[in-house]
Amino acid sequence: MSDKQNPADQANTTDSFTLTDNSTGESWRLPSRVGAMGNRLIDIKALYGETGVLTYDPGFTSTASCKSSITFINGVEGVLLHRGYSIDELAAKSDFMETCYLLLYGELPTPEQKASFDADIRNHTLIHEQLARFYSGFMRSAHPMAIMVGVVGALSAFYHDSIDITDIEQRRLAAHRLIAKMPTIGACAFKYSLGLPFPTPRNELSYSENVLQMMFSNPAEDYKLNPVLVKAIDKILILHADHEQNASTSTVRLAGSSGANPYACIASGIASLWGPAHGGANEAVLKMLDEIGSADQIDKYVKKAQDKNDKFRLMGFGHRVYKNYDPRATVMRNTCHEVLKVLGINNPQLELAMKLEEMALKDAYFIDKKLYPNVDFYSGIILKAMGFPTSMFTVMFAIGRTVGWISHWKEMLVDDEQKIGRPRQLYMGETKRRYVPIDKRGHTEKKTSWSWLWKGK
Repeated sequence: MSDKQNPADQANTTDSFTLTDNSTGESWRLPSRVGAMGNRLIDIKALYGETGVLTYDPGFTSTASCKSSITFINGVEGVLLHRGYSIDELAAKSDFMETCYLLLYGELPTPEQKASFDADIRNHTLIHEQLARFYSGFMRSAHPMAIMVGVVGALSAFYHDSIDITDIEQRRLAAHRLIAKMPTIGACAFKYSLGLPFPTPRNELSYSENVLQMMFSNPAEDYKLNPVLVKAIDKILILHADHEQNASTSTVRLAGSSGANPYACIASGIASLWGPAHGGANEAVLKMLDEIGSADQIDKYVKKAQDKNDKFRLMGFGHRVYKNYDPRATVMRNTCHEVLKVLGINNPQLELAMKLEEMALKDAYFIDKKLYPNVDFYSGIILKAMGFPTSMFTVMFAIGRTVGWISHWKEMLVDDEQKIGRPRQLYMGETKRRYVPIDKRGHTEKKTSWSWLWKGK
């Protein structure tokens, strides 16, 4: 990377960056990398070895942790592509199984490939009878995501024939099993919380039909599928299938970089997704609506959101990545209105949400700040209208995102540049000091209080 050590780099200065240490005047040339689309990148793989310095980037917001061919996002222009196909076109013309195949294998399937893939997924929807006994070990009041983390992690104890990550066939089998079993695992968590019998998947139904059937059917009567609701579930799953290197996907890749089995990796993704700043955002939308209470309080709470000293935040508006409109929200908005219309629900909370949406699309504050309703705003309203409790919102997110996690895990395993994840740190603690025997130590009361210690000082 040094000018002296790498004369070949000097011949092409336009494809590199120069780092200069202003304290010594020494300079190093850093290679540039450019993907098929998107920003130029500075390749810093050899930075520490050449210079002895590290970069500092909390949250990795300016760091590309890997190379990928799965999903492309342009947050400024509101673009989301899966394998080159726009999300709005996939949501309008594709179904979830076809989108799964696309993410996993890179191309849209032929009719024969689609039929074979659908059949293979249906073949793995049941869960092991002994695995079902795991649920009885949880409290009935346990959050379904807590159950999901435990049960998915336990899959590796039941399916020993698909944990050898060096075997391509075992990787394929694990991928298909996870996609197939996730709705069953989630539905069992839901039924367990209600004290109802565990559901059985029906192979004559489509993936999204099965999701609804397992969540809301009961053995005492036939369950009638509503095509509008089936379509809505399918779109929710498509719109949540992948979103580049978000927190949960990066967690799956980091876990997978150690060689961990696929079930453990996906369980780690579920745990990360559970966080309110990530997959719990649509659940937070409903809690926000509860706090606002009624339409005549909207103005008051919008003013609270504008006050930097007020802790109230408008959930479901704006997006960390998208600096314009969330491209998924356009599709979800139309679906939301279709669902509310067909169900004809008279729910004050949903009416409040629609009035808040109307204001957000017209009010100068929202428009200037680009605080448009995002996918979480609409998906929460849809799931609420269908009868899902808020605790199940993130479970539905996990069902849709599983294929994205697996696709990135699969891609990571064949990346010739992949290494075990090992971020560095900016150390701010004590310098080296001598050990003091316990009988000679004296601390202030402040330093011995639990509240002080837990602040991480």
